[in-house]
Amino acid sequence: MTPVHDMGAASPTRRRAALLRFATEIGAWAAIGMAFAQISLPLAISVVLASVAVPAVYATPGDKPQALIPVPGWVTIAILAATMAGGVTAAWIAWPWWGAAALSALTIASTLAELPRWRRLLAMRG
Repeated sequence: MTPVHDMGAASPTRRRAALLRFATEIGAWAAIGMAFAQISLPLAISVVLASVAVPAVYATPGDKPQALIPVPGWVTIAILAATMAGGVTAAWIAWPWWGAAALSALTIASTLAELPRWRRLLAMRG
């Protein structure tokens, strides 16, 4: 199987999914930070840093060019799903309804675009 990162540039579908995933992650991190900032600014910074660091450190080999700590595909999916769910939940807590609705719609679009990648990840071992 050719690693995803070796084939990614050739596929507009994969680029679109990656762009949606990136936008969703940025939105999720912003929402999570704003929601936790209502409790404590240091807590908000810590949670956002953890949300960014976890997917950077744990990765499925073949999904990214480099996996610092290799994990099975289902772990990569769980990390992204937790980020997405946390972001949508935080947005509904901290943002106006229209912002939360926009992030919710973006998350749905991103999830649908990610399904082919998630199928590949489920077939991969850590």
